[in-house]
Amino acid sequence: MFKSLTYYLISILIHMAACENKHILSEKVTASKILGNPDYQAISYSGYRGISRSEQPTVAEIKEDLLILSAMGIKLLRTYDVTYDHSPNLLKAISELKVENPDFEMYVMLGVWIDCKNAWTGLEPDHHSESEKNASEIERAVSLANKYPDIVKIIAVGNEAMIHWATACYVEPKVILKWVNYLQNLKSNGQLDKDLWITCSDNFASWGGGDPSYHCDELKQLFHSVDFIPLHTYPMHDTHYNPSFWGVRPEEAELSETEKIEKAMFRSVEYAKAQYYSVQNYMKSIGVDKPIHIGETGWATVSNENYGIEDSKAADEYKSAIYYRSLRKWCDSLKISCFFFEAFDEPWKDATNARGSENHFGLFTVDGQAKLALWDLVDNGIFNGLGRNNHSISKTYKGSLDSVLLNVGLPPIKDAQIPIKFY
Repeated sequence: MFKSLTYYLISILIHMAACENKHILSEKVTASKILGNPDYQAISYSGYRGISRSEQPTVAEIKEDLLILSAMGIKLLRTYDVTYDHSPNLLKAISELKVENPDFEMYVMLGVWIDCKNAWTGLEPDHHSESEKNASEIERAVSLANKYPDIVKIIAVGNEAMIHWATACYVEPKVILKWVNYLQNLKSNGQLDKDLWITCSDNFASWGGGDPSYHCDELKQLFHSVDFIPLHTYPMHDTHYNPSFWGVRPEEAELSETEKIEKAMFRSVEYAKAQYYSVQNYMKSIGVDKPIHIGETGWATVSNENYGIEDSKAADEYKSAIYYRSLRKWCDSLKISCFFFEAFDEPWKDATNARGSENHFGLFTVDGQAKLALWDLVDNGIFNGLGRNNHSISKTYKGSLDSVLLNVGLPPIKDAQIPIKFY
């Protein structure tokens, strides 16, 4: 009898453990649990492979990409619009992969493209009014979020839609605020998932971390209305536009070339951190306390213009790898999500200039070669059996670091110490 009782008690304990495990596995995954969780790495994703945006990636091609990204620990993707077939196809691809493999896990921050009135028309842009297309873009996003509530965990209203240097299309914060509040009201009325987070993804300056001209009542209201703040920071761009942090300092003259580059890249990462903290400081100054994450940052690996060998000498795989690894490490340590820009090179972005930097922000080339930042993952075999464009995943430069270094430019020599400016 004692033996029978023992087996009975053991079976109860096993059943209880199984129920508890089932509860954990079935627990709803929400944005609040994903963002800031190092187990849910994030990245910006567009699957375009051709030189024209009219060449929309197929569901099969997107699945190919998703398996590659999943293998490297990516579980949260950021998209930019719902105008084209890309986002619907992405959501369909994720849904199908989840059916094929119940353990497959991938979520989406769904981007909604927002423009001002007359944007991209040749007419004078009206930055205080909005494009008539915005409403239909919002409604498509709502429809997709309701169709795929298990995948779409965030809607981001606008991409760099408030930054003033986007002279062809930017809007004032009141336009973004209007649509953020609209989506928040849909949540309140049960017309969107109550756990869906609403935000907008914009430059650090647009979020109040730079020029005080952005500080307005509507921006303050926006801070209160969004569920979190995703800011953009691009030290690489500022190696040309604001190079105060860039270059080799006089006191570094005796260092080796790689040490000089590492010092410059250290300052680049510190520059990005400073822009993050500048937004945090502004947020606190207006009495708001919400999560802040990096909605976009990246470092191009090729450039024949502002960031190339004839200018700031910033763009190459060596510097990109340092930036990627350093920023990921910092973000993970502070539980900051970082939507690194971007997963794969996109040749359509500067179709008339194959070596334009906009085409080369990916961690992978179009044909699936892993750039230096990911060589260790190739060595670890995580991409075995995976490929893109009928090419298996391999290293760029045939895995030769010496060949990489031959294409690395030494940052300009500074004549004197110049105070670093962050905007």
